[in-house]
Amino acid sequence: MKLLTFTHNGKSRIGAIENEKVVDLHAALELKFETEGKLRAAQLAEAYIPEDMTGFLQGGKESLDLAQESISFALETETAVQLVFDREEVKIEAPVPAPGKMICVGHNYREHILEMKRELPAFPVVFAKFANTVIGPEDNIPFYPVSDQLDYEAEFAFVIGKRAKNVTQANALDYVAGYTIVNDITYRDLQRRTLQWLQGKSIDGSAPMGPWLVTSDELVDPSDLDIVLTVNGENRQKSNTGNLVFSVQYLIEFLSKLMTLEPGDIILTGTPGGVGVARDPQIFLKDGDYVRIEVDKVGVLENKVVKQSIGVTV
Repeated sequence: MKLLTFTHNGKSRIGAIENEKVVDLHAALELKFETEGKLRAAQLAEAYIPEDMTGFLQGGKESLDLAQESISFALETETAVQLVFDREEVKIEAPVPAPGKMICVGHNYREHILEMKRELPAFPVVFAKFANTVIGPEDNIPFYPVSDQLDYEAEFAFVIGKRAKNVTQANALDYVAGYTIVNDITYRDLQRRTLQWLQGKSIDGSAPMGPWLVTSDELVDPSDLDIVLTVNGENRQKSNTGNLVFSVQYLIEFLSKLMTLEPGDIILTGTPGGVGVARDPQIFLKDGDYVRIEVDKVGVLENKVVKQSIGVTV
């Protein structure tokens, strides 16, 4: 499945996309339960498929199975209640708009480590972004007047599907709900003015995400996926997840020994070589640029950079 969060008539809920059709999973399950004669159909639908992605992922395999049944029901049923929308009728949001934890891994592609003139790390370099940074695939990247060093970072990301603590690599992928794309937008001079990177990573709107979450039953092996970033059609980053120093499985094992991972937590696996700050001459994003990231078997995330006259001040 390709799960997403969408907004229609000012209301956001979760759905799935099939052949450019968006299925309202909560509404479909509620009507399915009603047609089956189940009592308290609305309450049951809310329990199994709530309208927010994190709540849905907390339901685990049972909720995922019912989501698949709801897709089939919605596409096959004629009803006065609108269960299916054309993609153009809705606004697609970030698949997980409010993650509890957003964990980023730095220096995890070999070529990026070399361009930054560093040695391969013995342990993952871990930092954080927060929910205020998340925007969707149809949103613009806000460029605030606090810096002129706005940089891109293509990231293959995975979303935790069930509580994980002290997980081993052997069964790590069992804890993955699915995969998505994130652009780890970074204000480079703010990032580098202290030893900690957080200042340049945490500005509002600096984590475009999407367009959807490809479930792990559909994308079984995350270890050999091409990842490409272009700016206005020009290739800037190109690599493959096979070049990761620390694999998805390793990161789950490593992180789950440090902290309990919860459904809806997002882990960004790192960016390939080719970031703007490492080029000679350096190339940073500017107002009007289109940044496009494509990850094999996941999809395409494209956002426009739009300069802001006010907002963040530092």
